[in-house]
Amino acid sequence: MAPREANGAMRFATVRAGGEQLYGVVEQTGFIALSPEFPQWPSLREVIADRGLPQLALASAGRAATHLEWDYEIPIPSPEKIICVGVNYPDRNAEYRDGTDAPKFMSLFPRFARSFVGHGSPLVRPPESERLDYEGEVAVVIGKAGRRISREDAFGHIAALTLCNEGTIRDWVRHAKFNVTQGKNWEGSGSIGPWLVPFEDPYQVEDIRLTTRVNGEVRQDDRTGRMVFPIRQQIEYISTFTTLVPGDIIVTGTPTGAGARLEPPVFLRPGDVIEVDAEGIGVLRNGVVDEC
Repeated sequence: MAPREANGAMRFATVRAGGEQLYGVVEQTGFIALSPEFPQWPSLREVIADRGLPQLALASAGRAATHLEWDYEIPIPSPEKIICVGVNYPDRNAEYRDGTDAPKFMSLFPRFARSFVGHGSPLVRPPESERLDYEGEVAVVIGKAGRRISREDAFGHIAALTLCNEGTIRDWVRHAKFNVTQGKNWEGSGSIGPWLVPFEDPYQVEDIRLTTRVNGEVRQDDRTGRMVFPIRQQIEYISTFTTLVPGDIIVTGTPTGAGARLEPPVFLRPGDVIEVDAEGIGVLRNGVVDEC
C-alpha cells in the first residue's frame, strides 16, 4: 500500500482480492473497492471511456477501506493497444553508437497485455534466455478517441498516467533485422502500474524526473522534458495511422542506463528488485523469478 502523492492526486487501481478482480481507489488506509457499485463498467477501461473517473472519486469520498490486503493487476486489464516508443532520449540514441543524429521519425512497436504483470508481482525470466533487462518509462492512458489528433489537442486525449517497466529479453530483440516484437512480448516480462493518476495539467508529464533503481542502485535517471519525441508529438504521430481509443496505452520511452548497455552488461536475476519512480505518479516495484 502507499498513500496519495503529495499533490493529492487520486490513485485508481485494478486489484485482485478475495479471489475477485476489483477496481477502486488506493488510500493510505487501504483499498476502497468501487466496481461492485458500478456494474455498467466492468473495468477501468469502460470507466475511462465514459469519463467516469470523477464519479469514482466522488463515490470514494469519506469511505472506509474495504480491503487491507490485495494484489495489484495491470490497471487496464484488456487494452486494445499498447504502443511503445523506442530510443526516445538523447543519451539513449547515443548508446547505439552508429554515428547518426536523432531520427526523423519515432520507432514504435506493440506489446501485448499478457507480457505485463502488476505492481508487486515478479517479472518472469524464461528458460530460453538469461538476458532479461529493465526499462523504466512513463505511460499515458488514452481517454478520448481520436484519429489524426493535432499536437495542440493531444493532451485533451489523455485520461491518466501510470508507470511501466518495459522488460526486454535482449537477445530475442536481435533475432530479426527489422523487428523487436518477439523480444518485447515474453509473458510476464514487464510490469505496468501500480495505479492510474488522472491527467489534469501538462506539468504532470512535460518535465518530470524519471528514475529506475535495481536493488537500490540508480541505473536510469532523466527528465521527460528531454524526450526526442515529446508526448504531444507521440499522440499526433501514432493517431495518424491508427485510431486511438479509450484505454489504449502509450509507453513513452526509456532513458539511458539499461543493463545491456553497462560495461560489462548486467542482466536481471532472480531476487533482484526493480523500482521505476516518477514525480507525481509513484513507484512501480517488482522482483524477478525464473519461470517454473
